[in-house]
Amino acid sequence: MWLNPEEVLLKNALKLWVTEKSNDFFILQRRRGHGDSGGKFTGLLVGALDTVLDSNARVTPFRILLQVPGSQVSWTIACGAAVEDMNRHWDWLVQNLLHSLSVFENKEDVASFVKGKVKGLIAEEVRGKQAAQEEDPEKFREVLLKFELRFGLPSSEKLVTTYSCCCWKGRVPRHGWLYLSINHMAFYSFLLGKEVKFVIPWAEVTRLERVSTGLMTDMVRVTTRRRQRDFSMFLSMDEAFGVMGQLADIALQRLLDSGGLELDQVLQQSSNITKRVLEEQALRAYVLALFRLPRAECLQEVALCSVWTPHARCHTAGTLYTTDSYLCFASREEGHCSLLIPLSEVISIEKAESTSLLPNPVIVSVRSKKAFQLIELQDRDSLVDSLTSRLRALQWKHSMFHSKKSLTSSSPYYTFYYDTMYCDGEEIEERPLRHTVNTEALIAYYHHSQPDSNNSTTMEQVKERLWDDHFSAYGRGVHMFRTEKIQKLVAMGIPESLRGELWMTFSDSSSELASHPDYYSGLVTESIGHSSLATEEIERDLHRSLPDHPAFQNVTGIAALRRVLTAYAHRNPKIGYCQSMNILASVLLLYTKEEEAFWLLVAVCERMLPDYFNRRVIGAQVDQSVFEELIQERLPELAEHIPDLSPLSSLSLSWFLTLFLSVLPFRSAVCVVDCFFFHGIKAIFQLGLAVLDANAAALGASADDGQALMILTGFLDRVKYDENPSPPAPHPPSSPSGEEEGSPPAELHTLITDLITDSYEKFGDLTVRQIERLRCRHRIQVLQAHEDITKENALRVVTPDVSLSPENLADVYDLFKTEHFINLYWGDGSTTVALQHHDPGQPYVEQYRVDRAQFKNLYVLLVPWLCGFHTDTVAHRTFTLLDQDRDLLITFRKFAGWLDTLYCEELNEKIRLLYRLHIPPALTESEDDPSPLKSPLLSTTRPLHIEMPNEEIRDYQEQLKQMLKDLAQEKNVEKPLPLMNQVHTITFEKDNHLCSTPPISLAKGT
Repeated sequence: MWLNPEEVLLKNALKLWVTEKSNDFFILQRRRGHGDSGGKFTGLLVGALDTVLDSNARVTPFRILLQVPGSQVSWTIACGAAVEDMNRHWDWLVQNLLHSLSVFENKEDVASFVKGKVKGLIAEEVRGKQAAQEEDPEKFREVLLKFELRFGLPSSEKLVTTYSCCCWKGRVPRHGWLYLSINHMAFYSFLLGKEVKFVIPWAEVTRLERVSTGLMTDMVRVTTRRRQRDFSMFLSMDEAFGVMGQLADIALQRLLDSGGLELDQVLQQSSNITKRVLEEQALRAYVLALFRLPRAECLQEVALCSVWTPHARCHTAGTLYTTDSYLCFASREEGHCSLLIPLSEVISIEKAESTSLLPNPVIVSVRSKKAFQLIELQDRDSLVDSLTSRLRALQWKHSMFHSKKSLTSSSPYYTFYYDTMYCDGEEIEERPLRHTVNTEALIAYYHHSQPDSNNSTTMEQVKERLWDDHFSAYGRGVHMFRTEKIQKLVAMGIPESLRGELWMTFSDSSSELASHPDYYSGLVTESIGHSSLATEEIERDLHRSLPDHPAFQNVTGIAALRRVLTAYAHRNPKIGYCQSMNILASVLLLYTKEEEAFWLLVAVCERMLPDYFNRRVIGAQVDQSVFEELIQERLPELAEHIPDLSPLSSLSLSWFLTLFLSVLPFRSAVCVVDCFFFHGIKAIFQLGLAVLDANAAALGASADDGQALMILTGFLDRVKYDENPSPPAPHPPSSPSGEEEGSPPAELHTLITDLITDSYEKFGDLTVRQIERLRCRHRIQVLQAHEDITKENALRVVTPDVSLSPENLADVYDLFKTEHFINLYWGDGSTTVALQHHDPGQPYVEQYRVDRAQFKNLYVLLVPWLCGFHTDTVAHRTFTLLDQDRDLLITFRKFAGWLDTLYCEELNEKIRLLYRLHIPPALTESEDDPSPLKSPLLSTTRPLHIEMPNEEIRDYQEQLKQMLKDLAQEKNVEKPLPLMNQVHTITFEKDNHLCSTPPISLAKGT
């Protein structure tokens, strides 16, 4: 463990210590006699000395010293009883501190820096060992007080956690504390008499990454639009980096796209966010992605256990995750073995007698007369009680709507060895009838032409037998054991007779279908006759969906596709309809019944491809960005030859949106869909990497992006499904000079099964956890890229109407947006809905708006004429004047136009604006303001004069009248200004006197 540094004058007094490791600044020593098997006299003497001494004087057998070159004084900074712990401390010092100490010229600075860093590690270690911040309110309150005093943020800015770390300025590290709150990250350091502190809003973070430099092997780099900051020497780099990524991701989703992205309800309320909640939400997101569960599911319990696997004749160790409606099991090695049990399929959950061989067993019995045995559950009683409670509630809910059959059984039957795992025929007959328009898959009526039907039939029969054998050993249905063996069967291509069933099983759409009888038919009935933008887009794309397939060359297939797409748009108007959904739905209708195709489309759009089908396809763009990083990581040689990967990333958009259906031959693409339903988006990442890897040499030799595109397009066109494809049609001869260098021969082809197998062998180690972490970071970049586009377009629209310089206008936009965010940061919820959420669907210049209070803040900051006591009144009237549509909000366009008048327009226009502030609608009868601006009795009776450049003095009233006459004569004035009464005139003159502008010098006459 780390120690508060203590001086040691003699590093090896009386030779009581043996040096194990050393470098210029640190020494790892072992107590003499500890670990010696030779029984030397010195070791025995030291051992006896340590034994005789009392407990307070005894020392641990290992320690680490800080030494400064040329000094006789050292400091003990760590000690321990196990060599493994000390080696871990030593490695941390070498990796995080050793290289950076060489930049210090003063030896005292080296000692101060290391001692300060060690003290910070001790404080963080103590804080980490304490249960949680909620359970240690005194400690956290002390940290919170420092946070508020050091940075001056409002008390409503909730602090989440802090970390001891170093912030680098050039080659010099500054040790301090990093404070992470819900809207900001802040750093504070006080070292060698110098204070350093800064605050970075999460809304300004454009990139968050881990990098390595010459001095540090692992640093967190935070990039904003203006600069970048590097942080290192965290006690736990993974934890700190994960929390920073989560907070930035949550803040940007909440601030920049609160309506388009599916942010969890718990995280939408910033007051709910704590470090524990972040850890729980990270685990929940991983579980939902791993098992592709509905996004509304809440994680309830997590428990280590082992499950009896009949196919392996042993118990498989792993983790049990329980949610509102599911029991999920995953082995320790992701992908080795997993199990998904919907609670709707469960009959009972019972505790069995515990033995030495089967400790704390639990039996889960399901409706198909199978049972699953879980053992080694630590908190078995509370887990079973919680699951039983949810099961009873679910059964009661089903009994209210399904009275035909009771879900309970008095004597559940289960077996672990001899069950064939097929459902009884009686249960199939008793299954409720589902009324659909098409009761069969379209493939049953419309077949694609196949070049070698006999060979294909033989292969289909072989695959069916392999799947039957697999069902016998691993189970059939949603709760089958999913292992590496089933992965191999899926890679071979699912037989057409089982494709629809297995798609429903892998996606668990079968449970959704069983839980919602007649739901689809009801949606079809409700959506009939409704017209909307979504239905218009659907009608436009109906005949573009697999136009070469006979199933969609007739009324039957088109009508079924229209019903499925329209029903989904009616179910989820937030998504409605998005291009590429028609292609997916077409393929689903080919292999499943119409109602099943609808539920598969629900699973794809809402669970398996989250945020893909919203207004801006954010999810697909995030995965594009993730794919680009995976190319750099997994295909470094290709990335070296093609520094700009954006063209390849752009090409991959259709791969993700259509699951390769738009770029591969149909039968080959359906095999990709098989893998997608089994492995989720991981299968698309793997296959994309395999495609690029297969063409790496040709892509590296390509001359430009166009040639690279042709290489990939030609390769994908030649990916075949058949084992013995028919000879390709001859191509017209071409001259050798016309052949593109680096392009593969046109007659070569690749089997889709070989390509999928290759993707699993080379890139199968990619895990769901890695993908989710990458998505979290890259979502930040994608959202900020969209924000940059919004800013560019807003400035492009406003620039022609104003005379402000582009740089000043950009700064005004940033300030205006920041003021909008302040309400999202610390608003009390009493403001309008438009200010509580940012809607990127609005026009660019209307996405950010401010209310009256926020406008007054901007007024004080930017207006060139401050009127002292009357400033608030003038700001109030200005807001009323600009708020022409009376929605109590001002857009950036109106704000920029008003500011341009103040700074860039001629004097006549400024007087015109000031004039309008003293008449309706700016001046209202309900204005409750004791300001002298509203009371003519307080105005001076002395005449006002204005000094002209030639030292001539004119009466101000005469000058004003002349200006108004000139304004009326101008051609661009469409109608004269409203007339003032006597009260308004006196007030206007008083305001003119008080609110002088820089170009004019106003003086009272004597």
